[in-house]
Amino acid sequence: MDLKLKDQVALVTGAAKGVGREIALALAREGAHVAVHYHRSEAEAATVATEASGMEVRAAAYGCDVMDYAAVQTMVAKVRDDLGDISVLVNNAGYGKDQLFIESTPQDWAPQIGVCLGGVINCTHVILPGMVARRRGCIINIAGDSGRVGQVRLAVAGAARAGTMGFTKSIAKEYGRSNIRVNCVALGIVETEHIDPAFLEAHREKILRLYPLRRLGQPTDVAPLVAFLASDLAGWITGQTISVSGGYSTAG
Repeated sequence: MDLKLKDQVALVTGAAKGVGREIALALAREGAHVAVHYHRSEAEAATVATEASGMEVRAAAYGCDVMDYAAVQTMVAKVRDDLGDISVLVNNAGYGKDQLFIESTPQDWAPQIGVCLGGVINCTHVILPGMVARRRGCIINIAGDSGRVGQVRLAVAGAARAGTMGFTKSIAKEYGRSNIRVNCVALGIVETEHIDPAFLEAHREKILRLYPLRRLGQPTDVAPLVAFLASDLAGWITGQTISVSGGYSTAG
């Protein structure tokens, strides 16, 4: 299916590995020029950009801490200079720390809220004015389904993700009149480099009982929906949180 993303410019945060990597490559396959954001994984991000460039699109890696507003401004300016105006923003960067709430500290909370919610707000605030001026744009926020249903040992990350879902609805309502669409994709557990393989194998059967489809996700389960939401085929979809979670949010 041709999603008609040719020559659009997409910025995908947290795109060096896992879900973000697959989203960046899926958009490139559809003809979009891709800015591959990373925080610390410079070599991996460069590899993703090289792979995307092989699909006859422009792509490059850009590093910054999404919690730093000024750094986001600098990154976005570089993307515009190199690739053009950003018409698709995928806020994929995230961070969660697995621990019981009363065993956590404010130092544990800050990066989870700062990346999962603050980073989304920062990137959106920097990029949105250009979309409004051109009266065209799409923002897709990636969050964990813990923000919808709650999850043991992820209270703070879940709270930040719930904030992202609320932010999605509000920005969709504020800027729909400017032809800007904003949606959220909420994920169950996706098997990526970020999951401790020893923990997963030790608890796999217990975890799978929470998933009606009885399997965990793969990055390739997520990227096609994101590419669709980025396209005009999803032109009447905004303000929504859509779960890609094997039924996790409906289990119980």
